[in-house]
Amino acid sequence: MTFYEDDSVVPELIMRMEGDKIDDGDNSEGDYVNLRDENGAGERCNLCGFYWGFGWSVFWYWVKMALMFTFFGLLAAACVMWVGPFFMDKEIIPIINWETRTFSTPVLAVILFASVALFPALLLPSSPSMWVAGMTFGYGFGFLLIITAAAVGVSLPYLIGSLFLRKIQGWLDNYPKRAAILRAAGEGNWFHQFRAVTLIRISPFPYILYNYCAVATHVKYGPYLLGSMVGMVPEIFVSIYTGILIRTLADASSDRRTLSAPQIVFTLFGFCAAVVATVIITVYAKRQLNVMQDEPLLA
Repeated sequence: MTFYEDDSVVPELIMRMEGDKIDDGDNSEGDYVNLRDENGAGERCNLCGFYWGFGWSVFWYWVKMALMFTFFGLLAAACVMWVGPFFMDKEIIPIINWETRTFSTPVLAVILFASVALFPALLLPSSPSMWVAGMTFGYGFGFLLIITAAAVGVSLPYLIGSLFLRKIQGWLDNYPKRAAILRAAGEGNWFHQFRAVTLIRISPFPYILYNYCAVATHVKYGPYLLGSMVGMVPEIFVSIYTGILIRTLADASSDRRTLSAPQIVFTLFGFCAAVVATVIITVYAKRQLNVMQDEPLLA
């Protein structure tokens, strides 16, 4: 049958599902979809073809992922075995020796505390200071030193930003999409603000910029400070691990010895695990921020 609509010819498309219990004059030919036009001609779309193609796409996806991780693993191994020692001899070891000769441990602790606390207010990165803290003090005292200095580092821009509140709000108006996520942190109750600030700190949003933008979103200081501390924990541990890794490679290079096979394996495994964990946490935080924008707020 043919339909006429608005002077155009529209052919009728008849769809029929045939299966094992359908006998159309011949033996059953399995599950398929038969599409017939007005002349009765049809084409069979076997469902197995769809699942076969889907299975191959998943297979090739994991093959590509395996090749990518293998490539980065070999690249990391090359850096550890050849590029790393050269860089250590020319840059890192001289800096460590100068640091050891020039500053005592207490003086170095004060310098690192001041740099982590003041650099964010000056729009300067504090990650190198965290690396040095990891190299010098390790996980225990290094973490306490960094987290206390970071509390000052996120508080100063918050207080300074209150003096330029309207200018910061005008700057946020020029970037409505990103500003929507930041403003969501200033809405809702105390826990909502704490959760939003924590996720923003974990997400890829620039750390230094949010220090000044937070006050323009009307987030309270309590959830801002506590959320910042919690959200910065993964970054702090990665920075300390990076410092310890640099120190290990520097010591091996200065002693003119190579790392043993187990040391190389554990070093590469730790580095890859840190990178993967950081990526997973960052992606999770970004998704949760998008979900929070659609959640009803509690007064």
